[in-house]
Amino acid sequence: MNDLAPLLQGFFSDRLIRQRQASPHTIAAYRDTIILLLNYLHEQTSRPPATLSITDLDAETVTAFLTHLEIARGNSVATRNARLAAIHSLFRYASFRDPDHAALIQRVLAIPPKRTDRAILGYLTRGECDALIAAPDPATRLGRRDHALLHLTIHTGLRVSELTGLTRSDVHLDAGAHVRCHGKGRKDRCTPLTRPTAAILKAWLAQTPGRDDDPLFPSSRGGPLSSDAVQRIVAKHAAAAATGCPTLVGKSVTPHTLRHSTAMALLHAGVDLTVIALWLGHESTDVTHIYLHADMTTKEKALARLPTPRGSRGRYRPTDQLLDYLTSL
Repeated sequence: MNDLAPLLQGFFSDRLIRQRQASPHTIAAYRDTIILLLNYLHEQTSRPPATLSITDLDAETVTAFLTHLEIARGNSVATRNARLAAIHSLFRYASFRDPDHAALIQRVLAIPPKRTDRAILGYLTRGECDALIAAPDPATRLGRRDHALLHLTIHTGLRVSELTGLTRSDVHLDAGAHVRCHGKGRKDRCTPLTRPTAAILKAWLAQTPGRDDDPLFPSSRGGPLSSDAVQRIVAKHAAAAATGCPTLVGKSVTPHTLRHSTAMALLHAGVDLTVIALWLGHESTDVTHIYLHADMTTKEKALARLPTPRGSRGRYRPTDQLLDYLTSL
């Protein structure tokens, strides 16, 4: 066994788990990155991972691995950058544990993330949200569960992990109805509920008695729903809602789309960005600014305030031929 194995053991057990108290999602993501990297090295060198050294993970090898992720595995630039962030975290830890390889470590840490285009986010309009919420069949237990789940998601903007982690005790339906969740970054968040949402949840809880620590939205087997299950639920009812709401046809509707829809509804209602950031559990308002870019209503209102240009028509003068040539290059 070489020096890489104890370094990895210390990184996961000491750095991530004990010192940083990283979430299970973070640990799993970092673990998967290292497994992919070690398997890549094994394919390239035919050496067992346990015999590898940190010197085998130089900047050229890491860069080749990142290229392999994009070309051979078909990963997106965002996934590539997430894998690089995990590798950087490992090498920052190695810089304290293994100063003898400081030069190699610094070269790996100098590998930059790739810049990527940021697409305008998708969201649902009020009519599309209403059609989606009405899609589940109220005559079945799963239909009533899905109706309550979609209603809560659209009106609170909870993340999938927050939604699947809710228990019956997290919902408070007395005066000042609200839902509590343990969100990203180990932050607890309290989100108020509208009267219709509180009424739907009250009816759902009355129809499905259980213990306080039972999942709020259980699967057919009684356990908590997985993220993939929520994804399938949303896709299923979006397809059904599209039959009566043509604007949903061809639209990609995911659980995160519903979160975006909550933010856009708050923005259209005139809610300040700082409040929206608190509502969604964002670390800062920098993340929330993406909703301003997607909001055509705000841009149209700004455009309406601009004075109409009243330029006079002057005599036509041809441009310089040399400048025309240079401009055409």
